[in-house]
Amino acid sequence: MDPECSQLLPALCAVLADPRQPVADDTCLEKLLDWFKTITKAGSSLLLLQENPCLVELLCHVLKPQDLSSRVLSFSLRLAGVFAAQEDCFQYLQQGELLPRLFGEPGPLGGAAWTAPSVRSGWIQGLRSLAQHPSALHFLADCGAVDTIFSLQGDSSLFVASAAGQLLVHILGLSMQGLAEGHPSLQAGDWPVCAQKIVGHIEESLHSTAVPQITQALNVLTTTFGHCHDPWTQVLWVRLSPLVGSLLEKDPVPAAHSLVDLLLSVARSPGLSSSSCGLWETLAQTLNHLSPTQAGPLALGILKLQDCPQVLRAQAFVILLQPLACVLKATGQDPGPSDVLDSATGDSLTVDALLSSKAACVGLLCRTLAHLELLQPLPQRPCPWPQEPLLGAAVTLLQLCRGSASPASDVGRHLCALLLGCVRVQRAALDFLGTLSQETGPWKGRVGSFFMSVSGPQELVTEVFAVLLEYLRSPDSSPTVLKKAFQATFRWLLSSPKTPGCCDLEPHALLVLRELLPVLQKRLCSPCWEVRDSGLEFLTQMTRHWGGQAGFRHALLASEVPKLTEQLLRDPESYVRASAVTVMGQLSSQGLHVTPVSPEHPGGQQKSLLVELLHILSTDSEGFPRRAVMQVFTQWLRDHHADVAGDTEQFMARVLQVASQDLDWEVRAQGLELALVFLEQTLGQFHSHCPYAVTPPVAAPAGPLAQALQPLCRVRLFEFAFRALFDCDRPVAQKSCDLLLFLRAKTASSSGSLQESRSGPDVASVEAALQRWQAGDQGQPLGDLEPEVVLAVLRSVDLEGLRGALAEGSDHMEKSPQSLLQDMLATVGVLGENEADCY
Repeated sequence: MDPECSQLLPALCAVLADPRQPVADDTCLEKLLDWFKTITKAGSSLLLLQENPCLVELLCHVLKPQDLSSRVLSFSLRLAGVFAAQEDCFQYLQQGELLPRLFGEPGPLGGAAWTAPSVRSGWIQGLRSLAQHPSALHFLADCGAVDTIFSLQGDSSLFVASAAGQLLVHILGLSMQGLAEGHPSLQAGDWPVCAQKIVGHIEESLHSTAVPQITQALNVLTTTFGHCHDPWTQVLWVRLSPLVGSLLEKDPVPAAHSLVDLLLSVARSPGLSSSSCGLWETLAQTLNHLSPTQAGPLALGILKLQDCPQVLRAQAFVILLQPLACVLKATGQDPGPSDVLDSATGDSLTVDALLSSKAACVGLLCRTLAHLELLQPLPQRPCPWPQEPLLGAAVTLLQLCRGSASPASDVGRHLCALLLGCVRVQRAALDFLGTLSQETGPWKGRVGSFFMSVSGPQELVTEVFAVLLEYLRSPDSSPTVLKKAFQATFRWLLSSPKTPGCCDLEPHALLVLRELLPVLQKRLCSPCWEVRDSGLEFLTQMTRHWGGQAGFRHALLASEVPKLTEQLLRDPESYVRASAVTVMGQLSSQGLHVTPVSPEHPGGQQKSLLVELLHILSTDSEGFPRRAVMQVFTQWLRDHHADVAGDTEQFMARVLQVASQDLDWEVRAQGLELALVFLEQTLGQFHSHCPYAVTPPVAAPAGPLAQALQPLCRVRLFEFAFRALFDCDRPVAQKSCDLLLFLRAKTASSSGSLQESRSGPDVASVEAALQRWQAGDQGQPLGDLEPEVVLAVLRSVDLEGLRGALAEGSDHMEKSPQSLLQDMLATVGVLGENEADCY
């Protein structure tokens, strides 16, 4: 510890121990505790206490009957645990019976302070830090702390209850540490005292009829098997698995969710999953005993395991598919050739769960769809994958929710009544339908073959697009449902097969597109801004992928979509304006935006899109559209867009002038990105984007360099970059620093040929202006700069030092422990005002 901190520590301990003093906030106490943890990790806790006896005095003082803050008491308990984590310091604190008084019955346990959750939490965290060595285990067994931890598992504070369970796992693991290399006996008497006590409590809880106690025991075991993989865990499972299995004999199965978590944790444990301990049999029994709602997460977990018996995987997949199989059967549809789905149709429990209530039906179907969506892209998903029946089930669910299905039974009619207008199921089914379009894994190409089939699957894919169009057309579709319908439609269009050597949409997909565009026109005129925004997002995706393809271009230009999109540049909602800017930028890049002739001026044209976007950048009151404009301009410059290439310097000068005055830091940062692209195009591509890359110094004539820098000077790029170098927003300043380092590295080999005068009047005036800018006075412009002046200023500015300063935190000068102690003392007036270093 620094001498300065040692001098401040006694006064701080006195303040913390005095109930009359205002208590430091939790943040300061957390920082103080972190500082002590750092010190004890680096050195001896015992030496720290001996050199600073005020710390022991603080721990003793908090035990006195007084109205001490619960924050300080909690902090002191945690601090004692940090010190006692080292065994020699533990013995030192034990000599004065300090630890039993802090963590035993004489301490906070028997006082009014125990009612505060923060004190109970501090007590647990203190013991968690303390329990690091054998002496701590004896202490825990002797002082009765383990029994208190048992009771805290049911604490009213979820944080305290969770911490108590984790502490039991830690103590159990520490107790069994010495037995980790061998195989401990199954006899309880051969186990360490703390381990015996914890395992005995778990056994007692598993025998209990109280669900909360069973849940607590299962949670402790779940964490144990998740974190500990030593041989003793196999013995523990063999000992406790009969009790776990006996829970399946109860109706209903208690704590089913926690039981599923435990079994999956055991199955993922390397030693247990590979041993013959009856795990797979227990999992199979559990699948049969749980309700359909409870069995779904277990089935998914089993199917995600890398190594699992095939019979168990098949059983889990059948259970996972049962709700969708029931839907297909209820609507009179054949589950298809898949034996897996066919065997899942006759489960009466699943039918009962679906029909019991709307909430139960919706919950079960949404969970099933979510589970299958997670399973679909995994390499270990079941084989064969029932693609066609799953597509049929997803389409049927969407039809049931719209009331357009044809139920073939009373069950089907009941389902239709329950699901009619259900937005949750619609969203889940659309997400799943989009996932089924993916051509991934061992079944790549399966979906694509549907489009080329003459019958069967081709009809099913036609139904997919039909139901998607139905949702996109329907006035009853909610904005979120429409967004997901657009997303699913795009994914299915994207998965359509391509003719070799051609990236255009295939004929069937083009037919769908021609039906889509009138729907999109309608949605772009929706009174709901979320719908207009979703339509623009869909158009953006299509233009990005097929903007250069003849079929798409012809269909789009024959529609009113480009015209409506341009009108949305003036939408009242800023999100929509930003999306419209992005789409118009893409349409213009692809040649899909033709400036219409003005009716007022038949011989001329309306203002160009460039002028329109510049107007948005200059006048829009919201940041999102302005950011979108800068991104479009940057992409246009990269792509040598015709509107930009015509007079690039004029374009750059206008954009940088507007961007430099923008109040949104992201607009200014994007301006620097635009400047960097212009810099690269003007000076040529760099060999490396790292300003410190080692490149051989190749001398270049001074004339070409000066000529290359002239355009940068004319557009005032350097004034923009130097001004941004001292921007109040750090990301802008960092980006500017990178750009200038970039330029300096590029011109380093040839700048020496230029006639520089670092002491000339122009250089001096620029450096003086930069100093004023750094001080906050950025009113005076730099004016026209010559290349020689720019290079001289680049050499004089310490860009590396500035970059290092920008990389540090804003409080890096005030994060020292000394500053923390001074601030805490200043809050109670112990230090004079000038001695505090508040942050």
